[in-house]
This record gives sequence, C-alpha cells and structure tokens, in this order.
Amino acid sequence: MAEASVARLSPTSGSERRSVRYGFDVPLWVIFHNREQTLIREGRGTELSDYGICVIAIQELGVGEKIKIEFTLPYSGEPIRVSSAVRNRNGLRYGCEFIPEDIGEQRDVARLCQVLQSFAGEKSH
Repeated sequence: MAEASVARLSPTSGSERRSVRYGFDVPLWVIFHNREQTLIREGRGTELSDYGICVIAIQELGVGEKIKIEFTLPYSGEPIRVSSAVRNRNGLRYGCEFIPEDIGEQRDVARLCQVLQSFAGEKSH
C-alpha cells in the first residue's frame, strides 16, 4: 500500500461532534466476512477521530455491517486493527465507528487516542 500523508493530519472543522476529527490520507485494509469467506480489500482513510474513521472503499459495505479496519498512523510502526461498524454511507465514503472487541483492540484505540491528543496539543489523561 502507498504511504500515509502526514501533511494532512490536522484538525478539521466540524459541527457538534463528540471529538475532534483529523483530516488525513492513509491506506488501510477493510476486513469483512461474507457467507463463504473472509475478504480483505484496500481502502483509504480520510478523516479520523478517537471514535472512528471515514473510509473510502470500492467494496460495497452495508450500514450496520461489522468489519475490521487496519491502518498505520504516520510515524508509527505498529498497525492499528480494530473492529468497527459502518454507521453511514455517502457513495463510496463510509463512516465507521470503532467497537473494540478485546483487550488488544482496546489498547490500539487507546494508543490512537494518545497520538491524536499529541497532534491536538492536549495532555494524556
């Protein structure tokens, strides 16, 4: 996959949201299951918060569908892999909410939150 764009990792303006969204451009994997097999497809992440990610994917996904998303943040060697649910769709853009299923995924989301806080200039709690 292509490298992540670091220059675009910055807060975006938004309406009343739970947390700040960060615009960025990062390659990612979308992992999902159909009746017969597990499928892995490439996509792009375009916005990120500590609650979820906006994914652009050619693969059609249904609202409510459970998937896993894997990506690596700029300047980070370890990928983040977290269970998610598709919450909305606009064409090929999918709003996905993180739903960590185990301690490893919870650690990944916590690490993600720390990285985002550092980009926002906030102190970790």
